[in-house]
Amino acid sequence: PFINVKMVEGALATEKQLVAAITQSMVDICNATPESTMVVIEDIAKDHWAKGGMMLADRLAPKVSDKLAPS
Repeated sequence: PFINVKMVEGALATEKQLVAAITQSMVDICNATPESTMVVIEDIAKDHWAKGGMMLADRLAPKVSDKLAPS
């Protein structure tokens, strides 16, 4: 099996744990062997990812009104 995981850049603290869990799931569910399971993790920059017609970088950026609000 070949598993391709796409994630927002910087969203994952440790890729090793994710790869181990995905590999074990393929072994448990699909009867694959760990040696035959390939996992690729692609980090996608926030300004290269969109949801609902809006760039993720813009969704995650603090709003101007939030910056101006008194603390």
